[in-house]
Amino acid sequence: MSTKPIALRLQDPFLEREKSKYSQPLPSREFILQILQKEGVPVTLEQLERQLAIRPDERDLFGRRLRAMERDGELMRNRKNALCLPAKLDLIPARVEGHPEGYGFALRDDGGADIFLGPREMQRVLHGDRVMVRLVGTDQRGRPEGTLVEVLEHVNTRLVARLFQEQGVLFAVAENKRISQDILVAPDQAGGAKPGQVVMVELIAQPNRQSEPIARVVEILGNYADPGMEVEIALRKHALPYEFPAAVEALAKKFPKGVRKADLKGRVDLRQLPLVTIDGETAKDFDDAVYAEPNEGGYRLVVAIADVSYYVQPGDALDKAALERGNSVYFPRRVIPMLPEELSNGLCSLNPAVDRLCMVCDLQVNQQGHVQGYRFYPAVMFSHARLTYTEVAAILEHPERADGARRPLIPHLQHLEALFRVFLAAREARGAIDFASDETRMVFDDRGKIETILPVERNDAHRLIEECMLAANVCAAAFLQQHHHPVLYRIHPPPTPERLEAARHFLGEFGLHLSGGDKPQASDYAVLVRKIQGRPDQRLLETVLLRSLQQAQYSPDNLGHFGLAYPAYAHFTSPIRRYPDLLVHRAIRAVLARQSYQPGDWKALGAHCSMTERRADEATRDVESWLKCFFMKDRVGETFSGSVSSVTSFGLFVALDDVYVEGLVHISELGADYFHYDASRHQLLGERTGQRYRLGDRVEVKLVRVDMETNKIDFLLASPPRKSTSRKTSGKR
Repeated sequence: MSTKPIALRLQDPFLEREKSKYSQPLPSREFILQILQKEGVPVTLEQLERQLAIRPDERDLFGRRLRAMERDGELMRNRKNALCLPAKLDLIPARVEGHPEGYGFALRDDGGADIFLGPREMQRVLHGDRVMVRLVGTDQRGRPEGTLVEVLEHVNTRLVARLFQEQGVLFAVAENKRISQDILVAPDQAGGAKPGQVVMVELIAQPNRQSEPIARVVEILGNYADPGMEVEIALRKHALPYEFPAAVEALAKKFPKGVRKADLKGRVDLRQLPLVTIDGETAKDFDDAVYAEPNEGGYRLVVAIADVSYYVQPGDALDKAALERGNSVYFPRRVIPMLPEELSNGLCSLNPAVDRLCMVCDLQVNQQGHVQGYRFYPAVMFSHARLTYTEVAAILEHPERADGARRPLIPHLQHLEALFRVFLAAREARGAIDFASDETRMVFDDRGKIETILPVERNDAHRLIEECMLAANVCAAAFLQQHHHPVLYRIHPPPTPERLEAARHFLGEFGLHLSGGDKPQASDYAVLVRKIQGRPDQRLLETVLLRSLQQAQYSPDNLGHFGLAYPAYAHFTSPIRRYPDLLVHRAIRAVLARQSYQPGDWKALGAHCSMTERRADEATRDVESWLKCFFMKDRVGETFSGSVSSVTSFGLFVALDDVYVEGLVHISELGADYFHYDASRHQLLGERTGQRYRLGDRVEVKLVRVDMETNKIDFLLASPPRKSTSRKTSGKR
């Protein structure tokens, strides 16, 4: 330690970054790790503070930084309270992922192979906790196995659960089935809740090797089958913000009911342009309006988007709440909006027959469907009609049947349809992938339960709006890229080599080939999708192709959008319900004003928005699963036709025809044989009989059990499978 402390701090390679972020810059995390690495031995806190010249007034902040580094697994303390580098101790920082059966996995921070944690190790932690793990060998299945050395952070503080009582002992079972431990509830901490009720519990003691977690009841949600309970559970289980803070509500109420004269400054007046919105029957928040007209070069397309960025300012209470939510969440019969209704359904929504502020993408499209030019500008508009997809499709098919109020709009809708046909041709030439949709719509009775489930038929009006939005989104990405302004792109990476190999192996058994070599393009997928249209195994093959693709996400690093075959793509068209779109609007507004918009760490924003999107998807799936279980519970004993929708190591998932509900045929119910799972072929194969159960097989099943507590539906096979697939030679058309 010969170097003078102050001089040593000046050698921090990240000193300027720390100065830009903090008025009292501390040694950076990276520099602290460098110092510990150089020392080569555990270092006490006092030694480190002396070496880095930490002043008395800095000690509290420095201690916080070290504790944050401990939580993140960058360093830890030994039994003598000295600071150590985990790698030197052969320790691996990870996040715990629990399994309903009681075991779990440590998901390594460095992206290495997941580490198996047996039930005994899982006694100390809950799903989501941060831990330090040491490898101890491999388990019986050849997976890396570990032991917990340190719990870095317990992340669960409140859980939604159901109360049970056995032999006088009250305990709660978490709705999140990845938390398999029973949670003890002291009798005087039940808060008046009774066994069978759904409650929110607050953990007052985390689990350890000697004791289960202990909690107290802090909220009684009600009985399990109460109307709307499925949504209340999902909101809390997935930690979805569902109540706006008082500051947000107060700010929302301050906005005017409509557009004021002062709001029009610097805006293009489009109120005479017959812009219309086209959405679903139940939509209440209207983000986008469209207009098209033919001209000498092809078509002019005007896409007007709600100007949310004019009202929601960076860093205000509305903005913070919108960021936390990330997006609106659409449950059957209930919406959790990203913004208060005063904005989402009122002032920002492009409601009919009222003035609204908008941000416009004004495009020139040639006869080949290529955008020849575009410009962005703020405007004021007046929606000439609130149309539905069903209504527009009917008008386009039979314009003579349109009612009097809609007749003036017919030429404009026909112009949109003509442009849509041009876009479709360009889409095919570009090679974008177009998989069939399997969306459904639930119809409810007066009690709030499912009466029937119907498929959502996508008509040309759906696709018309989709193509207009795609064009505007591409222009938004290109505009910001051209001006070198950072933004969150909507990226869709190409398939991984492993997924690609598995898909090609499967397709090969059907005499099919995915071209493109090691780096296929979307066009290679599109060619194959067109080739399999009309085959009896079309859905099976499309499912395999779809599962070979990665998940789309948000990132400041533009990797392109593989599925849509765009080199750059951003979400611009839904700022009422998606925070990334709001960021894009702000970036465009900044460029137009010759400024720069800097919301902070773009990469962290992308990760957060990707997380909130997944969170919303998981919550809505939970609600739909519960509703479907309730729908099916009175039909136990009935027989249904369906198709194998997924094959797993523990059985077959079967999707029922007409009912649109999925359930499991457990592997133990497949017959007197040992069945082996082949992931690459998406099949279970009987060792003795050779009986094969494969993705896409047609089956008859009998409903034998509906478990409302676990949202599980169990079937038995009522007859052997009828193959909807065929092997190499017979598979060719």
